[in-house]
Amino acid sequence: MFKIKHVILFSFIVIALSIAGCKSQFEKIRLSNDVKKKYEEAMRLYNKKNYSKALILFEDLSQKYRGRAEAEELNYHYAMTLYKLRDYTTARYQFKSFADTYPSSRYAEECRYMGAYCYYLDSPAPSLDQENTYKAIDALQLFINFYPKSERAADAAKYIGLLRAKLEDKAYANAKLYYDLGGYDVTNYKAAVIALKNAQIDFPDIKYAEEMDFLIIKSQFAYAKNSYETRQEDRFNEAITYADEFIEGHPQSKLVEDAKTLKKDSQTGIENAKKFLAQLAKDQEKYKAMLAKDAKSDSTKTIKTPIK
Repeated sequence: MFKIKHVILFSFIVIALSIAGCKSQFEKIRLSNDVKKKYEEAMRLYNKKNYSKALILFEDLSQKYRGRAEAEELNYHYAMTLYKLRDYTTARYQFKSFADTYPSSRYAEECRYMGAYCYYLDSPAPSLDQENTYKAIDALQLFINFYPKSERAADAAKYIGLLRAKLEDKAYANAKLYYDLGGYDVTNYKAAVIALKNAQIDFPDIKYAEEMDFLIIKSQFAYAKNSYETRQEDRFNEAITYADEFIEGHPQSKLVEDAKTLKKDSQTGIENAKKFLAQLAKDQEKYKAMLAKDAKSDSTKTIKTPIK
C-alpha cells in the first residue's frame, strides 16, 4: 500500500516538474534575444493552436522584425492569431495594415477580406448603435471593388445582405417605437409617420414594407384623432390618402380590410369634427347674442330710489 502511494506521489511530482519545465522553457524563449528561435517557437505554438502564448511572442517580434524580409510572414500570422483569439477589433486593424503594407503579397486578398469580415463579426445587435455595421458594409463593398472576381466576393455580398437586413430591423423597430410612445405624446404619432417614410427611402426593398405602410395609416389616424378638432379634417384626409395607397399597393394583403376600416373611421372623424365646429360656431353666435342682449338690458335699467 505504501509503495502504491509512493509511486502515485512520485508521478505527480514528475508531472509537476514537467509542467514547470515547459513554463520555464517558454519564459526563457520569451526573454531571449534570439529572434530566430523566438519566431520558430511562435510558429510552433501557432500550429499547435496555442494562440495565447503565440500572441505573446508575435507581439514582441512584430517590433523586432520591422523592415526585415520575414516581417510579411510574421505580420500575417500575428493578425491571424488575434482573429483566432476573437480580438476582432485589433485583428481587423492588423489585417488592413497588412493589406496596405503588402499589396502584392499572396496574403493581401485574404487579409483585405478578413479585415472586412472582422467588422462583420463585430456588428452589434439591432437594438444597439450600428456604426460598426455601416463600417462593415463599406469594408466588404471595398473588398468586392478590389477583387470582383475573387471566390470570396460572393461571401462578401452575402454578408452585406445580412448587415443591411439588420439595419432594416433597426429602422423598423425605431419607427414602431415612435408609434408605441404615441400614448405619452401625440406628436410621436407624426414622428412615426416621418420615420417610417424615411426608412423606406433608405431601404427601398425593405422586407417590412407592407407592415410599415399599414403602420403609417394607423399612426396618421391616431395623430388626427388626438388632435384639436380644428386640425382634424386635414389630418384625417392624410390618413385616407395613406389608406388608399395601401389598398392599391397591397391588394392581396390580409390587412386590406383593416385599412378600409381606418379609411371609414377617418371619414367619420371628419364628419364629427365638422359637426363639432359647426355646433361650436352656433353656440358662439348664441353666446355672443346673449352677451349683446345682456349688455342692452343693463344699459336700459333704471335705478329706483328706495322709499324712505
